[in-house]
Amino acid sequence: MNLDQIIKIDGFQSILYSLVDVIDTGIHIIDIKGRTIVYNKKMAEIEGMDSEEVLGKKIHEIFKFKEETESTLIRALHSGKTTENSKQTYFNNLGQEITTINNTFPILDQKQNIIGAIEVAKDITNLERIIKDNILNKGDTKYTFDSIIGTSENFLEVIEKSKRSTRTASSILIVGETGTGKELFAQSIHNGSSRSTQPFISQNCAALPDSLIEGILFGTKKGAFTGSIERPGLFEQAQGGTILLDEINSLNPNMQAKLLRALQERTIRRVGDTKDKKIDVRVIATINEDPIDAISNDHLRKDLYYRLSVVSLFIPPLRERKEDIPLLAQSFIEKFNALFELNIEGISEEVYSLFYDYDWPGNVRELEHIIEGAMNLMEPGDTKIAITHLPALFRKKAHLEDIHPGRKETHANGDLQESTLSLDDYIANTEKQYLEKILKEHGMNISQAAKALNISRQSLQYRLKKYQVK
Repeated sequence: MNLDQIIKIDGFQSILYSLVDVIDTGIHIIDIKGRTIVYNKKMAEIEGMDSEEVLGKKIHEIFKFKEETESTLIRALHSGKTTENSKQTYFNNLGQEITTINNTFPILDQKQNIIGAIEVAKDITNLERIIKDNILNKGDTKYTFDSIIGTSENFLEVIEKSKRSTRTASSILIVGETGTGKELFAQSIHNGSSRSTQPFISQNCAALPDSLIEGILFGTKKGAFTGSIERPGLFEQAQGGTILLDEINSLNPNMQAKLLRALQERTIRRVGDTKDKKIDVRVIATINEDPIDAISNDHLRKDLYYRLSVVSLFIPPLRERKEDIPLLAQSFIEKFNALFELNIEGISEEVYSLFYDYDWPGNVRELEHIIEGAMNLMEPGDTKIAITHLPALFRKKAHLEDIHPGRKETHANGDLQESTLSLDDYIANTEKQYLEKILKEHGMNISQAAKALNISRQSLQYRLKKYQVK
C-alpha cells in the first residue's frame, strides 16, 4: 500500500489529528496564506493559548515578535528554508513572553511548490525565567544570626555550630522539616563569613525541570544548539560566594552525580562545552527528610551525602522547642503590627495553651501564618489575639490533631476501646522502643549503641531527637 492509498483510508485524517494531539512536542502548521491549520494541545500549552484563538488566524494577528526577529514559520513559508534548533522569543496575545527552540520546515507539494510550513517546538520559557530571576536575586540576603529567634537548649546548639562553620569554606548540609528556617541559617552563615560581600545564590531544586537542570546550574556554551548563547550557570554567578541548593534530594541521580563531580574537582562544565571552568563557591544544601532515609529511598546518593555533610546542622522542629513559641509569636506580632499599622500587644493565655498542645507540622512558618491570619481578623480595639481570631482551619486542626491514634476513645455505647494505630505510627513507636532498649543495653552510650545498630552516630542522634528519647 502506497502513501496515496493510506491517505484515502476512511478516518485517516482523524487518526492523524489524534496522533498530533498526544505528542509531547508543540506542533504548529500554517497554509500558503500563513493561516493556522494545525495547532496541537502541547503548542497551546506552551503558548498559553486556546486552539480556537489560533486556528484559522494568521500568525501576526495573534503573536508579536521582537523587531529584529521574524517568525520562523513565516520565514520557512517565504524562503523555503529549513531552520533547525533555532531559539525564538515572542509574545502571545496577552503579552506573555514565550521562548522556544524550533525546528521549522516548508511543506512542498508533488511539484515542489511551497504550500505551507510546519514548526516543531520545545518550550524553554521556564529556563529563561529561572535564569533571569536568579540574576535579579543575586546577593539578595537579609538574614543574620541576629535574625534567628530561640533560646531552647537544642536550638542554641545549632546556632553555635552554625557560627563556628562561618570560619571555613566547607560544604554544609542543613537537615530540617519544611518551615523550620533552613534558608535563614544558610543566609546567616554566608553573611557571617568572609564571603559576605560576594554573591549568595539560592535555588530550590524541586522547582527545576529535569530537562533544564544542568544548563541552569552549570551554564550553556554558544553552539550547544542553534541560537544558544554563552550563559553562565548559577555556580558561575556565585563565584567567590555561596550557593544554596534547597531540597537537594529532589535532584535526579544523574544530576547528583554531576554535582558530586563539581564539588570534588571544584570545576564545572557548561552544557555543550569541552572545557572545565574553575569555581570557588561554598555549597550549602538543605534536605527536608532524614538523610539516612533519603539514601535508603534512593532520594540521595550516599557519596554526595558524605561530600555535602562535612558540616551537618540538624534544625529541631517547633514541636521539640515549644518554649520558643512566645518569643517567636511576639516577633511576628511586631512584624505584622508594622505592616498592618496595628497595635496588638500579645496573645491570650487560652491561645498559648492551644499553641503548646499543638504539634506544628508546618513548624515556624505555620506559626507565622497563623499569627498573620489572626491579625487580619481582629477588630478595632482588640489588643490581644484570642481563640476567636484564629483562622477556622487552624482551630479545626488543633482540636482534631490533638486526638492521637492509639489512645482510648469513648464509643457510642459508652465503652472505652483502644483505637487502631496507623502503620506509620506503629513503625515509629516500635523504632522508638527499640532505640531505648539498645541505649539501655549499652549504658546510654550513643557511640556504642550506634555501632550495635550499624548506623552512624549522627544518624542515631537525629533519630533520638526525632522521637524525643532522653
